[in-house]
Parts: sequence; structure tokens; C-alpha cells
Amino acid sequence: MGRSAKARYASDGADTTGDIVVRKAGRAGRITLTRSAALNALNRDMMAAIHEALDAWRDDPDVDLVVMDAAGEKAFCAGGDITFIHRSAMAGDLDTPRGFWRAEYRMNACIATWPKPIVTFLKGYTLGGGVGVGCHGSHRVVGASSRIGMPECAIGLAPDAGGTLLLARAPGRIGEYLGTTAMRMGPACAIHAGFADLYVPEGEWDALIRTLEAQGKAEVLAEAATDPGSSKLASRQDWIDRTFDGATLSAIVATLRTDESEVAAETLDALSRVSPLAAATALPLIREVRAHDDIHAALELEYRAISRAIEEGDMVEGIRAKVIDRDGAPRWRYATITDVPEHLPAEMLAPLGDRALSFAEEG
Repeated sequence: MGRSAKARYASDGADTTGDIVVRKAGRAGRITLTRSAALNALNRDMMAAIHEALDAWRDDPDVDLVVMDAAGEKAFCAGGDITFIHRSAMAGDLDTPRGFWRAEYRMNACIATWPKPIVTFLKGYTLGGGVGVGCHGSHRVVGASSRIGMPECAIGLAPDAGGTLLLARAPGRIGEYLGTTAMRMGPACAIHAGFADLYVPEGEWDALIRTLEAQGKAEVLAEAATDPGSSKLASRQDWIDRTFDGATLSAIVATLRTDESEVAAETLDALSRVSPLAAATALPLIREVRAHDDIHAALELEYRAISRAIEEGDMVEGIRAKVIDRDGAPRWRYATITDVPEHLPAEMLAPLGDRALSFAEEG
């Protein structure tokens, strides 16, 4: 099989890489992320196991739906294994991280286009690459602990893992707001923004999963759903739509500086913490994805940005400052958003030619 030398799907019983468990249970295919010590951050083996399982179950008459959850209390999946990416980049190896993203994006596309229901239980953090696993499913369940977001601009790259499609489809200009500021959402806001579908108290999840396994019917979820409460994003919808309608991020920042409200100050503070180049790139990226409204187009555009971010942008420095050294003092390529040359975001999104992302398997 093209994705890995070792098959990680077992038709009977469970199979595991140590970081993920794949098995059948009743009428359900079951995938559980078990790398809890690393907040279930994705590595290549985990991605291969997910992709191979979905391929195997696609036409399996015994599998009516897939249920995905995660071990531990803190996270469904806090993203991709960015320490591995940083280590490779520092060694001068950019091909390995790009191969990681190609495998990840093919998995994201597989999840987003899978023909049967995929039910995900998004406990704790679901961030970045975790959104690519958990939020492209057809039925996304959140609870009180859920914190969902696209934090990529905070580490020097634009939103990816198909997250730009979710941002593009969010109401109004919420996608631009979330994508550039790296803000996280609680359960009500995640539902309002279209990153989740149903709020179910977390104490009921185990019983609900057993029902899904027994019946193989996603319709039982609606019976368990309850009110998630009020959404701060919904209450700010009009303000976000007005403020983030600017043609460029510099124009949006200029608007924010004339606004004396608390939300404007909060937003300016958030923008001051992200990579100026990454955030300036995220804005046209989200808008171009909105024009395409297609998962494959979104991933191909994201791959352009991330391929350049590791070599020409702020990604390596962002991971160093936020994750490796944790000094919180990244030395960005440009000091502020207004310093980013107007032409540069478009250059970050220019076609890659023969290096473009393909959705065919690599040998």
C-alpha cells in the first residue's frame, strides 16, 4: 500500500501503532487516537492508519458509520507533530515535512469526501491538524471542554489541513476573523462557525458511542443533543462582518485602530501575537478558497502556502518560539502587519508548478 509499508487496519479485532487504535465494534468502524501524552498530535503512522481504515471500510457492508474519539482528558487532537517538522527543517531537510503535509492533506480529503457518516467526539483541544481530522466529518460532537481553533498564524503559517474551507464557509467574515487572529472557540461558538454540529454533555458520550456501535445510525445523535448556550461569536457577528470586510489585513488593522471598543482592542492584541506574513497570507487564502468552495482546491492552495512558509516564511521561527524554546518572543520576518509588502501574500499563494499537491498516492 502506498501510504505505509505496514498495513495498520485489521478486519477483525483491533490493530494499533501505539498511538492509535483501529477496530470494528458492532456496525461501526472505530478509530481512537491514543497519543494522549502528546495531546494526540498527529504523526505519519496515525495518518496512515486513519486513511487506510477509511479506504478499507468505504465499501464494507458491515460498517455503517465511523466513530472517532481520543484517549485522555485534554485533547481530541492538538495538531500535527510540529516538533518533528522543526527538527527536519533545522537539519536542512524540507522534503520530509512536505511529504508529511502531502500525506496529511490526502487524509483530510478522504475524511471530507467519505460517503458514509463520520461521527467525531471533540473533547478538549481540537486545533489545526486536529481540525483536519475532527471537523471534516459529517457529525461533529462537542462538549463543555471543547476548544476548537486554527492557531497556525501564531506559529508562522496560514491555516491548513482543509481548515480554510471551514473558515470560508463560516457565517459572514467570521472565517477571516478566526483565521488571522488564531482565536479559539468554545462549543457554542464552534457550532455557530460551522466547525461542529451538536452539543452533548460529555458524561453521556460513552453511552452514545455504544448506541452508535449497536445501531449504526447517526440519527440517534439528534436525540442526545442539547442547547450549547450563547455564542460570543454570534453576538459579535455584525461587528466582525463590518470590521473584517477590508481588502487587506493592513486595511482591517487601520479600521481596528479607529475603533475604541473592547473587542477591537482584544482583536488588535491577538493580531499583534501572530506572524504578520502568515496572517496577511491567510486573508486572501480564505477568500480564494471561498470562491472555489471545494476541499481539494482548499488543500492545494494551503499546500502552496505551507510549502513556502517553511522555507521563505516564519514557520521555523514560530515553532521555535512557541513550542521548542517557548520564549514567546518570535523574531518574525516583518515586525508588524503593515510592514508586509502588498505583493507578498499573493506570491506565497502562487502555483507551485511541478511541485503542486497531487491527490494520487505516492509510491
